[in-house]
Amino acid sequence: MTRRTPDIPVTDFLPLTPAIAHILLAVADEDRHGYAIMQDIAQRTGGAIKLGAGTLYRSVQRMLEQGLISEVSTRPSPELDDERRRYYRITAFGRTVARAEARRLAQMLKLARASGFAPGKA
Repeated sequence: MTRRTPDIPVTDFLPLTPAIAHILLAVADEDRHGYAIMQDIAQRTGGAIKLGAGTLYRSVQRMLEQGLISEVSTRPSPELDDERRRYYRITAFGRTVARAEARRLAQMLKLARASGFAPGKA
């Protein structure tokens, strides 16, 4: 159950914190438990970002409350899994917010290129 109010504009969630943005990327393609989310983020960033448990679970709690992710009861392999693990999935609203953040970042990169702060075409 989410506590997000439907009338809050998506832009009110932006900019996303780096932790929240990376968690959304980690659960974009598959349900993951907390430790798997931390591993995915470290792997995707080549170890540059390593979320601690406190940051991860505070962010997850906030994301659950905002309706960006949901906790799921299905487990990938129940017989091989630790029953204490909680699995998380991105919601449709979470995808919408992630896309809006990606557009915001793309616009920022375009401006940075036009100002000569980033390589590439403007």
